[in-house]
Amino acid sequence: MQDAALRLKSLVEQLLGAPLPLRIRAWDGSEAGPPGGPVLVVRNRRAVRRLLWKPGELGLARAWVAGDLGVEGDLYTALDLMSGLLWERGEGARGVGEALRDPEVRAALRGLVKLAGPLPPAPPAEEVRRRRHLHTKRSDRRAISHHYDVGNDFYEIVLGPSMVYSCAYWEDDGTLEDAQRDKLELIARKLDLKAGQRLLDVGCGWGSMAIHAAREHGVSVVGVTLSQEQAAYARKRVADEGLTDRVEIRVQDYRDVADGPYDAISSIGMAEHVGAERYLEYAEVLGRLLRPGGRLLNHQIARPPRRDESAYSVDEFIDAYVFPDGELAPVGTTVTQLERAGFEVRDVESIREHYALTLRRWVANLEEQWTRAVRLTSPGRARVWRLYMAASALAFEHNRIGVNQVLAVRTPEASGASGMPLRARTWN
Repeated sequence: MQDAALRLKSLVEQLLGAPLPLRIRAWDGSEAGPPGGPVLVVRNRRAVRRLLWKPGELGLARAWVAGDLGVEGDLYTALDLMSGLLWERGEGARGVGEALRDPEVRAALRGLVKLAGPLPPAPPAEEVRRRRHLHTKRSDRRAISHHYDVGNDFYEIVLGPSMVYSCAYWEDDGTLEDAQRDKLELIARKLDLKAGQRLLDVGCGWGSMAIHAAREHGVSVVGVTLSQEQAAYARKRVADEGLTDRVEIRVQDYRDVADGPYDAISSIGMAEHVGAERYLEYAEVLGRLLRPGGRLLNHQIARPPRRDESAYSVDEFIDAYVFPDGELAPVGTTVTQLERAGFEVRDVESIREHYALTLRRWVANLEEQWTRAVRLTSPGRARVWRLYMAASALAFEHNRIGVNQVLAVRTPEASGASGMPLRARTWN
């Protein structure tokens, strides 16, 4: 009888119609596949049951999070090799449904069911129950809490002293903290912040942008977040900086902010949570909160457009384990919605490669303090973060997703005076 690794390799290749690009080691010690490079370690039969009952990305994710599946060797190389099977297959590639009509494949599956057991394991505790993407205030609070209320100590490990959870802005080979400071300053310059102005920081996180704007540019800042843990941490930082007279941190939905007008609004890594159906509302709310001539800096991850946008679906792993209810849109859609809400879009800057560098630093931070990270959360939660950040770094590097800073102005209709300089990019 064939050993477990060879049977698994044979079935995967039959299902996908392509050779397996990395080696497999099964729970019985057997190995199969190309030598050298990383090894996909199938630690137990439960991993096979997960993949049999949920073929594809979610089944792999469940096995990884539960610790049933692992990688020996470089994780980035392993994910890069697997991406050709999971995410980058051509239009003519054989689908799993087509493969299952093959009698030989079905026979191999029946053999694996006998080998691994017939019943599906329960999903890992870290998985969020799937639901419709309503983006109500209540559902948004729940989604934000799942991701951001993991524990501030855990985020300190991943993000480092800057406590900025968005793409940094790199120059040469500086530190993560330098690059995050440069990103905050870039945004401040794009918004043309001046002493005495009011800034609304939507999705303020742990307060880094609010503190930078108040300390370096003398503005008064209101930062809003839906995370109780973020707000508590940010308020302490504000107090430690002696900025309580200029920075207010609220646990508040952006839709409930009613004390405009503001001179500027920053939205950094928050709009991904808004949802396609709510995006125009998001843009209109921010427009109403700005004074005429006020600027909005919208920093947002984007995906490429598709020929059939109705066929777009969210990433199963990200939705179930990382950002429940998160949705990505093409940058062109974002620009269109901002313009529909009355904004004049003045500048779009792609900083895709910068996010890949940022994510690799975050992964390194997590790996360096892995034992402590596991203790602060759970083994499954730490594995979620390592996988999602490493996979995201590769996605940015391969241009499967991007990130853009869109600078828009609430230009008065009567005068058309945008207040923008004649020459663009004076912030550089």
